[in-house]
Amino acid sequence: MIYDRLSNCEQYYVFGDKFKKAFDFLKNTDLKNIEDGSYEIQGQEIYANIQSLNTKSPEEKKWEVHRKYIDIQYVISGEEKMGYGVLEDFSQITQAYDEQKDVEFLNGDTFNFVNVQEGDFVVFFDNDVHAPMLAINESMLIKKVIVKIAI
Repeated sequence: MIYDRLSNCEQYYVFGDKFKKAFDFLKNTDLKNIEDGSYEIQGQEIYANIQSLNTKSPEEKKWEVHRKYIDIQYVISGEEKMGYGVLEDFSQITQAYDEQKDVEFLNGDTFNFVNVQEGDFVVFFDNDVHAPMLAINESMLIKKVIVKIAI
């Protein structure tokens, strides 16, 4: 898991060309004015999902993990709390892996939270269980982008 600001994204180019392309999309796209939806960056290897959603109470959290894609979750406007933990600490499967949606839901008892503000991003790798879209104080409408990078 990585938590940082978009202004520092160039230091992550060392992870390869896919990360560079993903961050270039985030830096060079008018994200505040883009419509919600899915946008191809490099076919199904790299694509972005733009979403405007209300954050939910932390009690409603669902812990998820992906096997085929790395997530870069970037907050365009608003703020959210994201939970995160290491896969090996989440042994209880609450919903079996769905290969088409690339998601499995789990429960565990060792995790942390980070408050993500406008301009911040979090990278979740395939061993990072996460619970996004949580309200910090009260529910609010946020706009975010999730860039999916094929592993």
